[in-house]
Amino acid sequence: MPNLRSFLARTWARALAPRMRYGLHSADGVWRAHSRIGSHTQLEAPEKLAIGDHVYIGHFNFIDASGGLAIGTGCQITNHCSVLTHSSHRALRLERERYWGHAAPAGLQSAPVAIGEWSFVGPHCVIAPGTRIGRGVVVRAYSFVRGEVPDFAVVEGQPARVVGDVRERDRAWLERANGIDAATRAAYDDWVAAAPR
Repeated sequence: MPNLRSFLARTWARALAPRMRYGLHSADGVWRAHSRIGSHTQLEAPEKLAIGDHVYIGHFNFIDASGGLAIGTGCQITNHCSVLTHSSHRALRLERERYWGHAAPAGLQSAPVAIGEWSFVGPHCVIAPGTRIGRGVVVRAYSFVRGEVPDFAVVEGQPARVVGDVRERDRAWLERANGIDAATRAAYDDWVAAAPR
């Protein structure tokens, strides 16, 4: 009997454990076969999520697309993050008991969010409504991001501020790396050069 109980407990734990779900439909109806999202992530309003391919969204995140959310190709959103396209704390204070059931309560903020291609959002980050994160950005763990983040920036803090440029770190790594072939290096250089100024 103990073996059966142990077997059932392990089976139950495996059934409930976080998993990656592969493939997502973007808001335009295109199937993104190489994108994946954690089974323990809450995705609000997926019909308003414009997502590129090769996107990774880890576990225990809250991804709110209700105000419009664009996640570029190759982005990584790690774990325990909130990406918000609406904020109701002001509306709750202004409306109090009358808040419930209003289509557009006073003080409700709703604004689209865009995360540029090949950007990385570290654990425990919050992305506020109306934020635009550029291409190739690194958002360090525990950051609160609001507003505009330029391409290739490294940001950290609450509120997040620019503390570096990923191109400098990439260049140093590329110069040391023996496994990078000329075609890969040329493709990286072309991608960086194509960034709008």
